[in-house]
Amino acid sequence: MDELETGTKKYIEMYPEKSSDGCIRLGNVVPDFSADTTQGYWDSFHEWKRGKWAILFSHPADFTPVCTTEIGRLALKYDELENMDCLVATLSVDDVKTHNTWLEDVIAQCVNKIDINFPVIGDTDRSISKKYGMIDPGTSDEQNLPLTIRAVFIINPENKLMLSLNYPACVGRNIDEIIRCVKALQLSYSKSIATPANWPDNHSSVKMSDGTETDEYEGQ
Repeated sequence: MDELETGTKKYIEMYPEKSSDGCIRLGNVVPDFSADTTQGYWDSFHEWKRGKWAILFSHPADFTPVCTTEIGRLALKYDELENMDCLVATLSVDDVKTHNTWLEDVIAQCVNKIDINFPVIGDTDRSISKKYGMIDPGTSDEQNLPLTIRAVFIINPENKLMLSLNYPACVGRNIDEIIRCVKALQLSYSKSIATPANWPDNHSSVKMSDGTETDEYEGQ
């Protein structure tokens, strides 16, 4: 069993590391970028997350009600993600000065006591948003309000995209579902397991690559 490659590694080999048309797809190495953030300047996103899982989480704009609740909820769950050795970075087209002012408001609005311990990226020129397909590079300059969609990118330690989610501005994201996805991806990555629907809530056991079943990973 220990000699087998994990399910995720086999699965991801089905996809090329590079996109042929500039669109990011599962298995692609995500674009690297430099950026100004609320935790200082990055020369390289890849270097910042070196050897770790990471979530890149975009929101349309600061000082908007849904985005405020999302960042508050993400902050509330951040310790759990940190314990999973998964980094978090969020992004919008606002500048870092605006981010810092807004984060004070997020903390004030949250009914729970929180700290914002993850960086927020300032993408004022929209270069990162365009690289990651959050804004159409062909039309963004013509839009009256070219804001990013609500996007989630879960990226593995080799900088490959493992999962992506896109939401419209009118629907806030379920942070618990994002955490569930990270747990499932990490389990598959390390244990050669494909998790069933709604895992871990409604299945007492999962199938292993050798055909056996185990309940070792129930409720994780």
